[in-house]
Amino acid sequence: MTKSFGAVRALKGVSFDLHAGEVHALLGENGAGKSTLIKVITGAHQPDGGSIKINGESVSQLTPASAHKLGIACIYQQPALFPDLTVAENIGLRLESASVFRKVNWAIRQQRAAELLKRIGAEISPDAEVRSLSMPEQQLVEIACALGAGARIVIMDEPTASLTQKEQHLLFAVVKDLRASGVGVIYISHRLEEIFALADRVTVLRDGESVGTNKVGEMNESSLIKLMVGREVSAIYPPSESAAGNVVLSLKNLGCAAGGVENISLDVRAGEIVGMAGLVGAGRTELARVIFGITPADSGEILLNGQRITISTPKEAVAHGIAYVPEDRRRHGVILEMPIAHNMTMAIHDRVFPGTWLRFGAERQLALDFTHDLGVKAYGPDAPGGSLSGGNQQKVSLARWLATKPKLLILDEPTQGVDVGAKSEIHKIIRRLAKEGLAVLMISSDLPEVLGMSDRIAVMRGGTITAMLLAKTDAHEVMAAALGKQN
Repeated sequence: MTKSFGAVRALKGVSFDLHAGEVHALLGENGAGKSTLIKVITGAHQPDGGSIKINGESVSQLTPASAHKLGIACIYQQPALFPDLTVAENIGLRLESASVFRKVNWAIRQQRAAELLKRIGAEISPDAEVRSLSMPEQQLVEIACALGAGARIVIMDEPTASLTQKEQHLLFAVVKDLRASGVGVIYISHRLEEIFALADRVTVLRDGESVGTNKVGEMNESSLIKLMVGREVSAIYPPSESAAGNVVLSLKNLGCAAGGVENISLDVRAGEIVGMAGLVGAGRTELARVIFGITPADSGEILLNGQRITISTPKEAVAHGIAYVPEDRRRHGVILEMPIAHNMTMAIHDRVFPGTWLRFGAERQLALDFTHDLGVKAYGPDAPGGSLSGGNQQKVSLARWLATKPKLLILDEPTQGVDVGAKSEIHKIIRRLAKEGLAVLMISSDLPEVLGMSDRIAVMRGGTITAMLLAKTDAHEVMAAALGKQN
C-alpha cells in the first residue's frame, strides 16, 4: 500500500496480511503509518497504490459502508458514540438496518444490547446515557457493537489505554474468544506486555514502511523497541536526579462530596514526583479536579508553600501557581483546530497580550521556544494541533501549563496512548522539571510508569488514600493497596 498527503508519504509500500483465527499486532511509533493503514483497510482513505484482498478476493474503492458489509470493524481509542443517546440506542444504530418506515422494536433492541454487554462481561445498563459513562465503559460499548455486527476482521486501536486491570482481563478474554471463533484481530497497542500476552505475530512499521513481521515468540521487548524506533531505548524510566525540598502542596483532611473524595492528607515537595496509583474510579482524577478548583473542596485544607489557600475556580488555581494537564488531551488538553502557538499560550493571554494590541510575534517566539525545549515535532507553530501525533499533542498540552511557570504540576495519564519513543522523551522532560525544583503530582494507570517514575507513591481506593509507599516498592504491594488487601 502507498498513500501520500501532499508532499508527505504516509505509506511507502507497506505489505500486511492477517490470518483467520489470528491476533496480529501492529506496532510503531506515532507517525509510523499505523493509523493511515487502518484507515485504508476500513475504507476511510483511498490508497494511491497497492492491492487489497479479503478472503482471497480483490476489492477496490473500499468505503466505510462496504468495509462494514465485508465484516471489517474498528474499535478506536476515542469511542465514536452519540453522547446524548443510551447504550442500547447506540448499539441499535450500528446494528439495525435503516428505513424510513421501519418501526423500532424497543424490547428486542434492549435485549440485544443486554446480551452483547453480558457477553463481554461489561456491567453497563443498556438504558445508561453514553454521556454518563467513563472512557473505559464507552470502549466496552464499542466492542459490543463490533461483536454484534458479526465482524470477521476486528481492528483494535489502543483498546486498553484507559481500562482498569479487571476490564483489561475481560477484553483479553474477548480477544481470545474472537480468535477461537476464527476472527482475525489486528491489535494496536503501545503496551508491549499486551503484545506478548495476546498476539501470534507482530508487524512493525517505521516511517511509513514495514520493517519486519515476526512470530511473537521469536521476539523480546528489547528487539521490538529497537525495530520500532531504530535505536536502543535504554532508559524509558530515567533515574531520579533530584532531592526533595520544601513542601509545596499540603492537603489536610481534604474532601469534596461532589467529587467523591474524602479525608485526603498528602504532601508534595519541590523536586519530587509523587505518583498516584489506583484502579479507575478510585478518585485520582477527582482529587486532581478538586485541587485545580473544577469541583472545589467542601472540607479540609489546602496549603501552598505553608500558606492556607482557597481554590474555587481553575483561574484561582492558576493564579496560585498550580497547573493541570488533563487525562483526555483531545477534549481538554489540545484544541485540534487551533495552531500550536495558540494552544501553547491559552493560559497566559494576559501576559502575551497585556494591552490592546495582539502581539503575535511574542506568541510565536514563545511557541518556538517550547517547541525546541520539549522536542515537539511539527511543521511550525502555525500547524494545527490535530496534525500532530499523540505524543506531540501531549507535549503541546504540557507546554501550555509550563508557560504559566507553575509551582505544582498535576499530570493525569501523561503518556496514555503514546508510543515508546515519545514516552521515553516525556519521562525525561518530567524528570528534568523535577530536577529544576517543580513539585509533580503524577496520576497514571500504567503501573510500571508509576513504579519507574515516582519518588513516593500514594495509592487511592474509594475516594481516599489507603497507602503511602516508597519508590522501591513492588507492583504486588501497590495492587494490594489498590484492591484494599494490604496487610
